[in-house]
Amino acid sequence: MSVTLTGRHRRASTLIAVLAFAAAHNPSSGAGAQELSIVIERQGEFIKVNASAQLQVDARIAWEVLSDYDRLAQFIPDMTSSRVVSRSGDRVLVEQKGEISFFFYQQPVDVTLEVREEPQRRIVARRIDGNIRDLETRYELETSDAGVRFDYTGRFTPDFFLPPLIGMPIMRRIVERRFRAMVEEIVRRDALARRRTKD
Repeated sequence: MSVTLTGRHRRASTLIAVLAFAAAHNPSSGAGAQELSIVIERQGEFIKVNASAQLQVDARIAWEVLSDYDRLAQFIPDMTSSRVVSRSGDRVLVEQKGEISFFFYQQPVDVTLEVREEPQRRIVARRIDGNIRDLETRYELETSDAGVRFDYTGRFTPDFFLPPLIGMPIMRRIVERRFRAMVEEIVRRDALARRRTKD
């Protein structure tokens, strides 16, 4: 079945796409002092993400936040739950649930990840169940005289329908909000730890 859009419907669809694009590129205020770079693009059937931040924080605090799987839903937008299912050495099984939503579009997301930790340096995760296919992500921390460089790379294929006009803008918005929230939580906990040390 084919659907023909009227002029009014085309204008409405275009407006929604523009609003989604604007939301995806509207920086949040909390990490304004940090150097952030976020790139998300489609490569064939995959959505690929590269993000990085240069932070003046203690690397141990950054690692604490990245590996705090049971509390991620407390500060990551659109994530409703995150919990460790099992742990064996450097291998962790993590179950996460959330939702992708924008105006009329709502899509529940659930994924079970097999996580491999290299403490203080790297977290690599891959999807083993859920409605995101072929998901692979990597968080890396590199310490230098300039501070801590926090890099995130990811590649995934949604196992659900993304509207063609607004799908990528929505994904950009989700990725940017989540990465910024992670950075802000690292900065927040680092500042709290510094205050406690002074006291």
